[in-house]
Amino acid sequence: MSAFTVAQSAPTAVESILWIALPYVALAVMISGLVWRYRYDRFGWSTRSSQMYESRIMRIASPLFHYGIIAVGLGHVLGLLVPQSWTDAIGIDAHLYHSLTMPLSIAAGAATLVGFVALVARRRASALVFSRTTTNDKVMYLFLGAAILLGVFVSWYASGLVGEGHNYREDVSVWLRSVLIFQPQPEYMAQAPLGFQLHVVAGFLVFAAWPFTRLVHALSAPVQYVARPYIVYRSREPRSAGARTARRGWEPTRRD
Repeated sequence: MSAFTVAQSAPTAVESILWIALPYVALAVMISGLVWRYRYDRFGWSTRSSQMYESRIMRIASPLFHYGIIAVGLGHVLGLLVPQSWTDAIGIDAHLYHSLTMPLSIAAGAATLVGFVALVARRRASALVFSRTTTNDKVMYLFLGAAILLGVFVSWYASGLVGEGHNYREDVSVWLRSVLIFQPQPEYMAQAPLGFQLHVVAGFLVFAAWPFTRLVHALSAPVQYVARPYIVYRSREPRSAGARTARRGWEPTRRD
């Protein structure tokens, strides 16, 4: 059993704003913003790809970032939503859990950070790519970059690479689950280390900005392609049965 305890005192005004109001406001803005954008800006629901302007850096940076962020997301689901009591019940104590998950977490965070930095540098170095960057995108990069940097730091801190280590499953995870069931317990988050608090705030700011940036493409899945019939391309030029149209550039040379 864990020896971690929290003070059962009334939250301060700042704690109420950050650890009770902020999550619900951010999620409400995200959901309502997504509904609004889908209804009124469906044709703008895309990444506004800039691959045609520069592809050399993107071929490396994009897979690093996208695969890294997917692994980070799965790690957050496991670490924050699965109670520690469940893993303790199957014989995985806190030390073994961190020994198994931290190497993967650090690798995923590093891949995400390297890919993100490369993508931002690419966007700034290429004038054509930078010209397609909106103000909303710049705000999104600021929030997302802060969340990633802080996420890498807290991973190092939790594992003991920086500082003395910290078991976030005893405070941050408990607080988040309490928010999700609409019974927020801000006292848990209030006693978490500052780095974890900043990471959580940056993360919810990303959620709030999500509907108004190119991040919306992450919520699109081409499900309709599974049942859509094949597209058949036909030439408009009349031709007889069995005849083939000569390809341009290979017409026979006329001799006078």
